[in-house]
Amino acid sequence: MATDTLNNRTGASGAAVVRRLLLDNGALSALVVLVVAMALLSGDFLTTQNLLNVGVQAAVTAILAFGVTFVIVSAGIDLSVGSVAALSATVLAWSATSEGVPVWLAVLMAVATGAACGLVNGVLVSYGKLPPFIATLAMLSVGRGLSLVISQGSPIAFPDPVSVLGDTLGGWLPAPVLVMIAAGLVTALVLSRTYLGRSMYAIGGNEEAARLSGLRVKRQKLAIYALSGLFAAVAGIVLAARLVSAQPQAAQGYELDAIAAVVIGGASLSGGVGKASGTLIGALILAVLRNGLNLLSVSAFWQQVVIGVVIALAVLLDTLRRRAGATPGAPSGTAGSRGGGPGAVKLAVAAVCVAAVVGGVALLNPGSSSSTTKMGLSLSTLNNPFFVQMKEGAQAEAKAEGIDLTVTDAQNDASQQANQIQNFTGTGMKSIIVNPVDSDAVGPAVRAADKAGIPVVAADRGVNKADIATLVASDNVAGGKLAAQTLAEKLGGKGKIAVLQGTAGTSASRERGAGFAEGLKAYPGIEVVARQPADFDRTKGLDVMTNLLQSHPDVTGVFAENDEMALGAVKALGGRAGSSVSVVGFDGTPDGFKAVEAGTLYASVAQQPKELGRMAVQNAVRAARGKKADSMVKVPVKVVTRKNVAAF
Repeated sequence: MATDTLNNRTGASGAAVVRRLLLDNGALSALVVLVVAMALLSGDFLTTQNLLNVGVQAAVTAILAFGVTFVIVSAGIDLSVGSVAALSATVLAWSATSEGVPVWLAVLMAVATGAACGLVNGVLVSYGKLPPFIATLAMLSVGRGLSLVISQGSPIAFPDPVSVLGDTLGGWLPAPVLVMIAAGLVTALVLSRTYLGRSMYAIGGNEEAARLSGLRVKRQKLAIYALSGLFAAVAGIVLAARLVSAQPQAAQGYELDAIAAVVIGGASLSGGVGKASGTLIGALILAVLRNGLNLLSVSAFWQQVVIGVVIALAVLLDTLRRRAGATPGAPSGTAGSRGGGPGAVKLAVAAVCVAAVVGGVALLNPGSSSSTTKMGLSLSTLNNPFFVQMKEGAQAEAKAEGIDLTVTDAQNDASQQANQIQNFTGTGMKSIIVNPVDSDAVGPAVRAADKAGIPVVAADRGVNKADIATLVASDNVAGGKLAAQTLAEKLGGKGKIAVLQGTAGTSASRERGAGFAEGLKAYPGIEVVARQPADFDRTKGLDVMTNLLQSHPDVTGVFAENDEMALGAVKALGGRAGSSVSVVGFDGTPDGFKAVEAGTLYASVAQQPKELGRMAVQNAVRAARGKKADSMVKVPVKVVTRKNVAAF
């Protein structure tokens, strides 16, 4: 009798442990829900290779988030970690590659840079009395600016000895995952076993009480923010190692992912609550979402909606758990452990999450026949009419060929694009089309596809240090030269012009700018009075051109490296556009053609993006079927003026 009772209690105890683990940890419940949903919807999700992909894709966000955990537990915030990561990686690459500093010393300099940025944040918060939001927002701008200054806006090759941090060990174990695990263990140790960790909880719980208890709050905050900066430096090094180059624009927006991971993991923005395991789970939730939605061919636009909804559901589940009075390890018979009441509420909420995720993703995923040839297209961005047209041309050709084409949006993030190509490779696409964010950074992911026997077609921009089946592109340098010739001839070989540059560090901006500068050499009477970046954005083009007109009101010409910036410049010029000031754009977008027809935009160098997308799919289909393709396919570049715009 006693033995039976003991066995029953042991069984009940085991069940209670599982129940508490899932129901009393909202983030873990949400992660289990997502994994089950993705496994049901995609047969490729639970493969070993894909799970390793998820780990790699979570690594950088998790490492950043571990550092942010220290800050949030102490009731602070750190918006600078993405910029600090980029700056630290840039310092390492620049010092080791350009300045000849020994690699080990360059690594120390990079880590010291991150810690120093965090220390400055701590000084501003503790002694400058600035709100953490403002102090770290300032460092976000300073860090990004210094990264661009050091690199001159161009990616810098990463030293080989450090690039091993982005590789796989033994041919299967990703080094970024090992770094993530090590960072998580250090975070857990600091939070639970050190005086500094206990101080974080005390400061986050009640800063004034902590001060009155004898804690040196200001000094503790210095250490807390320095730790956040140090972890950001490590994340930046891992990210650059994956891309084999330090990108000055890397990790943009990653600070928001890091904060989201910490909050999803159960931390409170009010401070005093948070743990390393919760942060890791939060980062994995974000990675599982992005990976799974790629596998399910969900629209790039809908992915952002789904990710936002699931983040809200994950946090809501944890909030309801707290309100229901669930307490990890609560003794039997308490409110936190009864089968009904709060437990039922938590089960119901978990079921709602499952239904929402499974139903929503299934609704958005049209599915495909197993006999249909699958191909992937990773675009650098869909926040630009040129690439939207490229997507439309590719989709139209894929439909005509009977191809199941999955289109993803890298949002001008080289790391996100590497993840997308990694996902395409893991799901066995017959061929992959990539429109690189950066030609160097995409190399490692393309090499992995090559190794898997998947042909890769590059569109608009080439891929460095990797084999591709075909490059389908127009010549940006030649287009820049045509733009220079067109504008100079319109001005009669004399005048003052302003140049609106694209996003610093992108190959399109570099090549178009270089071609334009080369073309102007034949016209010594043309003077470039200003060159300013406007990030390929119409609003920024308007603002930058408005500012330039204050210091250079006598400009007679403008060259913008895409039509969006050109249209912003036209708006800033008002009545002068097309009369006393000639504006030339690049890309040949529908809005650009309308402005050319109206006479406000003198010309646009048209790359015919729909044709580019169509030809990219044609060549990808040819490569998938094992047919020989040309190594280079040129899409003609044409200058469109009012005389010939009707033909377009």
